[in-house]
Amino acid sequence: MMTPLLDPVLVQTSASLIGLVVIAAAMLRGWQGWLDLKRRELDRHGPQSPEETGSGLGTARIELADLKERIRKLEAIASGVEL
Repeated sequence: MMTPLLDPVLVQTSASLIGLVVIAAAMLRGWQGWLDLKRRELDRHGPQSPEETGSGLGTARIELADLKERIRKLEAIASGVEL
């Protein structure tokens, strides 16, 4: 005996698969739209130089202070002083 072509399990499985594909396509389109929105936001603000934000100068000062502290510690170790 042959199974009918429109077996309820086959219909339900096919419908579920088609629904999953539709949902995945909609989510992919939404994701692409969100990425485009973020790209436009970044382009609108444009690349900012460190002089405009001031973070470059602040970062340089912090790095310089860190280097000075390391040098001070190395000099103390070289002279045998315990910190």
